[in-house]
Amino acid sequence: MSRIGKKPVSVVGGAKVSINGATIEVEGPKGKLSYEHRPEVSVALSEDGKEIVVSRDSDERPARAYHGLTRAIINNMVEGVTKGYEKKLEVVGVGYLAAISGDTLQLRVGYANELHRKIPTGLTVTCPDQTHVVIQGCDKQSVGQFAAEIRALRKPEPYKGKGVRYQGEQVKIKPGKSATK
Repeated sequence: MSRIGKKPVSVVGGAKVSINGATIEVEGPKGKLSYEHRPEVSVALSEDGKEIVVSRDSDERPARAYHGLTRAIINNMVEGVTKGYEKKLEVVGVGYLAAISGDTLQLRVGYANELHRKIPTGLTVTCPDQTHVVIQGCDKQSVGQFAAEIRALRKPEPYKGKGVRYQGEQVKIKPGKSATK
């Protein structure tokens, strides 16, 4: 049996869970999320409403895979609507900066033109200063996806380390050309 899938998900922090057929809706102080699970698994809410139990119908390989996946997604939903998720990015380089204008993130990262990225709905993006970007939201997937898209605009290069990186990310700096005698 799946080790992750058999653990029940505890509902804490003011989250409200409702199960309607194959659709699970979780609502909390940070937002509202819904997920439609696969037919290979079944989801049940305990009598007191404090735990969500995910079980599978058969022992076939896809059912085992969806068992743990469904439990992990539901757990991330409950955690997201109660605590929320956050990714922090650093913009490193001379003249590199980030700013917010309305619902658009503007990045100046060494290209001839400024890069503009529309902020998805459900996410809160802030720039505490010109070299940091903070992405917050209740959906773990959308927070991580938007952070990855911003980082992909100018990945840290290995010679000087310039670019957009996650806060705390270590960039291995290569030695450049050395003069030979």
